[in-house]
Amino acid sequence: MADDLIDRMNAAWRQQRPDLDPTPLESVGRVIVLAKHLEKSVEAALESHDLSLGQFDILATLRRQGDGGKLTPGQLMESVMLSSGGMTNRLDRLEKAELIQRYADPDDRRGVMVGLTAKGKKLIDAATKTRFEEARKSMPPLTERQTEQLIDLLRKWLLQFS
Repeated sequence: MADDLIDRMNAAWRQQRPDLDPTPLESVGRVIVLAKHLEKSVEAALESHDLSLGQFDILATLRRQGDGGKLTPGQLMESVMLSSGGMTNRLDRLEKAELIQRYADPDDRRGVMVGLTAKGKKLIDAATKTRFEEARKSMPPLTERQTEQLIDLLRKWLLQFS
């Protein structure tokens, strides 16, 4: 198998700093590099829908709530890992594009709920199809068993941060 960027970096570290073990970077480094490549691929796929990945995440989170489902901006922030300023900015843009609507929160007179408009639902349904296809194309040629193992290992890794 050919060497990749991480192999070359770690070989240099082994030579320059033999006192350090770069073995953890075999996984961590590759995940970081893969994440950058995958994010670019997703952004490119979503361009055809005039959506950024952040906007897609918000709309997709609302879509997963089902018809008429609404969330507070705080609940959306938790789901897409944004700061409150970043969330407000994205919500303002999505509302201006008539993809979402803000409603009064029936449980909190000072609060708001966010829901999809019909236009937003139509757009996210089309964009989700594109997103799923992009994810399928981004996967390496693995067997079904290898795919299951990869999923299990990544889940185990991710759960340590939960």
